[in-house]
Amino acid sequence: MQNQEIPETEILQSIPDRLVVLTFDDGNKSDYTYVAPLLKCYGFGATFFITEGLGFLNNKDHYVTWEEVRELHEEGFEIGNHTQHHKNVNTQSKEELLNDLIHIDKRCEEHGIPIPETFGYPGDSRGPEAVEVLKEKRYRFARRGVGPEFPYDLEGGRGPAYDPDVHHPLVIPSTGVPGPNYGFEDLVWAIEQAKDGKIAVLTFHGVPALEHPWVDTSPELFKTYMDYLRDNSCTVIALRDLAKYVNPSKVAGKSITYFP
Repeated sequence: MQNQEIPETEILQSIPDRLVVLTFDDGNKSDYTYVAPLLKCYGFGATFFITEGLGFLNNKDHYVTWEEVRELHEEGFEIGNHTQHHKNVNTQSKEELLNDLIHIDKRCEEHGIPIPETFGYPGDSRGPEAVEVLKEKRYRFARRGVGPEFPYDLEGGRGPAYDPDVHHPLVIPSTGVPGPNYGFEDLVWAIEQAKDGKIAVLTFHGVPALEHPWVDTSPELFKTYMDYLRDNSCTVIALRDLAKYVNPSKVAGKSITYFP
C-alpha cells in the first residue's frame, strides 16, 4: 500500500552525526551513466526525482529513458515524483497538480517501479494548496530548496540543515544545492551542519547538467564530494530512508515555509 504511516510502536533509529540525504532532480542522462555507478561503488543511497517535463520526452542524449529509470530502481535507488510537466506548482490548480503526480505514478507502474512516496518541488515553488495535495496523496517526505532561510542563487548555494523537530516532512530544506557557484568548501560546510539531530540534504541537477549548465556539477568535482563523504564516514541515504529515523506522521508544531 502506498505511503503507509509508520506505526507508533515502531522504534526509530537515533540520527547519527553526518547523516546525508542525496537527491538528483530532472532525470539527467548522467544520473544513469555516471552518478549511479559511482554511488553504487561507494555503497551510497540516493533519490532520483523524475519528471517528463523539460527535455525529457524529446532529448534522450541529455535525459534518461524510462527503461534506464527502471534500472536505477533495480540497482536499489529511490525514484521520486517531480511531476509530469515540471511546472511552478503555484500556477496550477489542485486538480492539475494531482494529475501531474498521478501521471508519473502510472509511468512508474508501467515500468515495474513502485509508486513514489517522496516528492521534489520543481524550481522550489511551493504553496499551501500544493502541500495539501501532497498530504492527500500521503507522501511521506518532500524536499524543497534553500529559501527563505538562505538567499536563492540560480547557480548554487547553501541552505539550512533539516531539523526533524522543526521542519515539516513535506517541506524538508536543502542544505546545499551544488552548481557553478558552489564549491568544495560549501560541501564541507553542509556536512558540518549534520550533527545534534540535524541532517544534511543535498540537491543536484546533473553531473553534468547538459541542457542547463547554470545548475551543472562537473563529474570531477562530484567525485571529490563523494570522496569526502566516504572518507568522513558519512551515512548516505535516499530521502525515503529518513523513515528509519523520522516518523513523518508526527507533524504537530512543525513549520511549513512557502516560497513563490
